[in-house]
Amino acid sequence: MDPEVRKRTLRLITYGLYVLTAADGEEIAAGTINWLSQASFQPPLVMVGIKRDSHLHALIERTGKFAVNILGAGQKEIASAFFRPTQVAEGKLNGYSFERGPRTGAPLLVDLPAWFEAQVTDAVRRGDHTVFVAEVIEAGLRDPEARPLVMWDTGWFYGG
Repeated sequence: MDPEVRKRTLRLITYGLYVLTAADGEEIAAGTINWLSQASFQPPLVMVGIKRDSHLHALIERTGKFAVNILGAGQKEIASAFFRPTQVAEGKLNGYSFERGPRTGAPLLVDLPAWFEAQVTDAVRRGDHTVFVAEVIEAGLRDPEARPLVMWDTGWFYGG
């Protein structure tokens, strides 16, 4: 297989961008992710690929819970803020206001159009990422008219 063709082909898979958060008490981790998909209607399941050497992975593995904050089309700057290490200061997460999720305690970014919380049901550990399968246990919609931020529109790539 030609590695360049493989990379370019896999980069044609469409992805949204999300800020995934997890918490264990006052310990918080957050990061921009894109390997996320709904996997079932009943029960409502999602699957997410998380890099195994990340703080997010460690907290999800420890608590079995996380929150997904869905970025809007004009929120590339917020997405880029979560490529940096997690910092909590003055009631903000990497510079953005948040509240704690009602079911997981994970941060919910108040400027983003939608969010959901999830409870892990299964994990598949292969390669450099773990795929967590999780049931959606709570959801919130702040802006029903928002369009999601998609990877292709940013010029960024994480895949291939």
